[in-house]
Amino acid sequence: MNEEDSEQMALYLEQIGFSPVGSIREAQVVLLNTCSVRQKPEDKAFSLIGELRFLKERFPDTVIGVCGCMAQLRADEIRRRAPHVDFVVGTGNLAEIPALVSEALQGAQFASRIELPERKGAVVTHLPTRHVGRDGKLKAYVPIQYGCDKFCTFCIVPTTRGRERSRPTEEILDEVKRLADLGTKEICLLGQTVNSYGKNLMEGKVPFSELLVKVAEVPGIERIRFTSPYPRDFRRDLIEVIRDVPQVMEHVHMPLQAGSNTELARMKRLYTLESFGEIVEEIRSLIPKVGITTDLIVGFPDETEDEFQATLAAVNRFRFDWAFMFAYSPRPGTPAADWSGQIDEKTKKARLNELIDLQNSITKSVNESRVGDEYEVLVEGTSPRNTGMMQGYSREFTMMHFEAANERVGRLAKVRATSAKQWGLVGELI
Repeated sequence: MNEEDSEQMALYLEQIGFSPVGSIREAQVVLLNTCSVRQKPEDKAFSLIGELRFLKERFPDTVIGVCGCMAQLRADEIRRRAPHVDFVVGTGNLAEIPALVSEALQGAQFASRIELPERKGAVVTHLPTRHVGRDGKLKAYVPIQYGCDKFCTFCIVPTTRGRERSRPTEEILDEVKRLADLGTKEICLLGQTVNSYGKNLMEGKVPFSELLVKVAEVPGIERIRFTSPYPRDFRRDLIEVIRDVPQVMEHVHMPLQAGSNTELARMKRLYTLESFGEIVEEIRSLIPKVGITTDLIVGFPDETEDEFQATLAAVNRFRFDWAFMFAYSPRPGTPAADWSGQIDEKTKKARLNELIDLQNSITKSVNESRVGDEYEVLVEGTSPRNTGMMQGYSREFTMMHFEAANERVGRLAKVRATSAKQWGLVGELI
């Protein structure tokens, strides 16, 4: 979602005559897009904001804006710590960037735009013209939903992005059609809990499974992915669309977060380990070759050793293809940040390392089991790991490396896996 926000910012700037440059020193406008999901990204953002002070001292006319989730939360602190910043703009006010840039270029004082839209009746419309600057892009993100209504006790997203709002279906389809006309082959639909899409639309309400079918009907779109669904809202109609619609890829990113029901309850995750397992079992029953990935948190407040072991047991049970794994990071303004049972950093780090070791061994084993199988791959370009090989993802979202001619880029190919790596598979064209 942050990548998509950055692309919107660039599109807004292009609409008022700006174009990208090769380095910060060449720039007339510098926008820093920030994240607040964990403490580390915020620390890195403040470090970079500090470095931009030297740019401002050398080139006083440079306009510097801080955008995104950290700007939404900490506008006053940014103004106090970084007087060289010209403006901050939150996640709900990206459309105001052209006006803020123009005002800053004319010498306006510090400005702040951090108002989030109200939830009631809210929909998201009037995004920047999406085809600008996107010519020839093989894969593209398309946001269908913003914000979140789940209010997990560890998560800052409802505060930084607001309550859940969906885009009108026709606007989504119009954007997909424009992208297809420009050569985009793969679409990834984005939302914080993407499978609850449409619940707040007052007119033309379309369930997420039906939206996938409509996107698949757009000529030129060969692949559709989506992220991230919420487990409780993952229903059979969606599983059947993944199984039956060729354009929809057989990959599901299903955030588990923890393997203990007591810990899931403290996180305010609205499912149990048992109900999560039933969904995974149904998915794998109907789509045997599906790839399933997940998110996991260790060291959540009051996490006992037994609860941590339950997470390890769940990872062993579900055997995810791979996982995003994190030590819990308290987010100011969330309920869990103020709880007394915070886990010390040493314990969190030890648990995270143990979890990573376990998941890495499972990932390697899963990849080894796939050697000899054939996969459909979208050829994306040269591998940065090995410039003598091409790379692309399988339908199941496994990275594949293989030898192929440059003219295969942008086309689908059949690849047989010949060896397994931690990061994916090496194969040969069939």
